[in-house]
Amino acid sequence: MRCCACLFHSKMAAGGSGGGAPCLNFSNPGPLGNVQSNNSAQASANSAGASPGPAGGVQGAGGHCNPQPGPGAGGGAAVGATPATQNASSQGGSAQSAGAAAAAAGETAAAASASVTPSALPSAPAAAAAVLVYREPVYNWQATKSTVKERFAFLFNNEVLSDVHFLVGKGMGVQRIPAHRFVLAVGSAVFDAMFNGGMATTSTEIELPDVEPAAFLALLKFLYSDEVQIGPETVMTTLYTAKKYAVPALETHCVEFLKKNLRADNAFMLLTQARLFDEPQLASLCLENIDKNTADAIAAEGFTDIDLDTLVAVLERDTLGVREVRLFGAVVRWAEAEAQRQQLQPTPENKRRVLGKSLSLIRFPLMTIEEFAAGPAQSGILMDREVVSLFLHFTVNPKPRVDFIDRPRCCLRGKECSITRFGQVESRWGYSGTSDRIRFSVNRRIFVVGFGLYGSIHGPTDYQVNIQIIHTDSNTVLGQNDTGFSCDGSANTFRVMFKEPVEILPNVNYTACATLKGPDSHYGTKGLRKVTHESPSTGTKTCFTFCYAAGNNNGTSVEDGQLPEVIFYT
Repeated sequence: MRCCACLFHSKMAAGGSGGGAPCLNFSNPGPLGNVQSNNSAQASANSAGASPGPAGGVQGAGGHCNPQPGPGAGGGAAVGATPATQNASSQGGSAQSAGAAAAAAGETAAAASASVTPSALPSAPAAAAAVLVYREPVYNWQATKSTVKERFAFLFNNEVLSDVHFLVGKGMGVQRIPAHRFVLAVGSAVFDAMFNGGMATTSTEIELPDVEPAAFLALLKFLYSDEVQIGPETVMTTLYTAKKYAVPALETHCVEFLKKNLRADNAFMLLTQARLFDEPQLASLCLENIDKNTADAIAAEGFTDIDLDTLVAVLERDTLGVREVRLFGAVVRWAEAEAQRQQLQPTPENKRRVLGKSLSLIRFPLMTIEEFAAGPAQSGILMDREVVSLFLHFTVNPKPRVDFIDRPRCCLRGKECSITRFGQVESRWGYSGTSDRIRFSVNRRIFVVGFGLYGSIHGPTDYQVNIQIIHTDSNTVLGQNDTGFSCDGSANTFRVMFKEPVEILPNVNYTACATLKGPDSHYGTKGLRKVTHESPSTGTKTCFTFCYAAGNNNGTSVEDGQLPEVIFYT
């Protein structure tokens, strides 16, 4: 299989973009020991044999008809020509020279034959010998192909039997590519409508300025032979062409190629193309790759080239695996590049302008106060009132509402799981600033992303809460979040999430803590010391073991209290 670059090189060597010479150059010997023709030899044969010679040997009917041996002395002389006769023919008359020149210039065989007059043809033996040189590689080419696939593959990008030409590309890059209406109509509903529909074209030359020649040749190669010729440089244009002409099998090959070559450093570029070409499966794979490798993906050069809609689609995700302050830095880089694309000075005002609605998707409350103060607060992109409200959110209780999302992102894949350790709910549980605590361990590695907590017995209420997970033996805080939640007065649990997942190792003791500020709440009773969660899909069991956490405890124990629910991923 030859690459598209080779095809283009062969075509240019045979006469440039204006010629009818094909890109294929078969070099396997034919049944008579002759080299099979390339298009130049074939065009010369047609040129030399288009007009009947005095020996009555050859019929010509345009650029795609093969010369046929006719009755009479001419045919016999051709078959029985001596080496001397063949040598004479190779030095032949002006007709042969004219035919070769016409082929090199890329003219059609019909045009070449029109330029040769009968008086210019060589004598009968020389003419027959000339026909032999150019005829045998083309005549009966079907006999050298043992399957239908081989015969159609031979016709790919070949003037033989062609009945339509495409002028593909634009400007100096236009290429004239021969094709066969029947083959195209069999492989594509769009081509079928173009040639056989109610408004079918009768033109023998069709301009395709919006298609790349390499991509169009890849499409034809697939339609003629089922062979796939795509590479990193042509896959996107080939995907576009396959969609344009409704060839879903080639679309699938292109998407599979992109999947295999998807990496963090090209994920954003491919995501933009997938959205442009309406490839939801590829777009989903790109987003999953970005979730898993967010830091590398946003650091890649292609990130700053994406459009605003793609940026918004990424920032909306809850599953990005990167700290929010790094994400903000990447967004600022994108804004600088976008300002330059719009020919704007990269001032803070213009950065905010080009960011548009994407700015509200940065989750500033997930940053630490130090990260916010050192970066976003001094960037000039946020308005003064936004900076003040965020500082208040970081420092005071009860926390004021801000215009930015405070829901944590979780980079973990799979299904969220949870366990409940109480069998019954009662009321009244009071708070005095002391933490409710419970110790636990698990039998396998998990990631805790939050707790379910009980809410008020007095109706809808807002609570301020600090949640923590502490490594019990070292007293190290592994994860925490100082936040709030709203309850509706029911006995349900209400989700409070960590800013980042907390890794929990098997058979290690941890302490779960929740410090609430608010009115009396519901609480749980009939607690279990061991709770097992079984995955419905895999059957994998995750076993939690709970025990009392001594020390400064608001009263929560294995039997009753707060912290009824643990939310985790396996």
